[in-house]
Amino acid sequence: MHVLARLLAVSVLVLTVAACGGDDDEPAATETTAATTTPATAETTTETRQCETVKAPDPKQDGGQTAPTKELDAAKSYRLEIETSCGAFTITLDPKRAPKTAASLVSLAETGFFDGTTFHRVVPGFVIQGGDPTGTGTGGPGYQTVDPPPQDATYTKGVVAMAKAGFEKAGTSGSQFFVVTGGDIGLPPDYAIVGEVTEGLETVLAIDRLGVADGPPSKPVVIEQVSVEEE
Repeated sequence: MHVLARLLAVSVLVLTVAACGGDDDEPAATETTAATTTPATAETTTETRQCETVKAPDPKQDGGQTAPTKELDAAKSYRLEIETSCGAFTITLDPKRAPKTAASLVSLAETGFFDGTTFHRVVPGFVIQGGDPTGTGTGGPGYQTVDPPPQDATYTKGVVAMAKAGFEKAGTSGSQFFVVTGGDIGLPPDYAIVGEVTEGLETVLAIDRLGVADGPPSKPVVIEQVSVEEE
């Protein structure tokens, strides 16, 4: 599993080199070749959800967003309702653990930033990763937030955390998020934990089953809409 932890850290380097800055002086992202590893197959549920066969959407514009200036209302709870070509699932956000990142995701969702994007990276038994407007693994909102996770943070099935480059400080986030599909994938406490899947885990596992090694899924998985529910 330590090999897989290193794989995520290396692979997410591609996403944030170009994703989070919007600075013309940023170095261009380059592709990296992952080590040959065969992750464990994710557990299945009693319901085997089938994914629709859909066309990948056209890439959206990279960057161009403005970070929110206010944190979320501490007296409310916030959920992201994610509709995909494989079904729906719900992420309940944790503003206490990651206040800046949670506020950012809510702001991006409310502007439709995630609508018409894809899960561009699916590693079976490890993670599904989305939130890149370009679909290349290098895109982002044009800004960063930082919410360092606690040193005892664990990344277990259903946990939702934010991808970052290996050279960035712990808890750095753009817009790319991942959902853990393995039992405990053994990552170091470097990735901001923004919430967990509280409904529709079978949808997450359906996406996971489309994974082919470390890269795009075997067919496009489209995030059709992300809406915000608060109470």
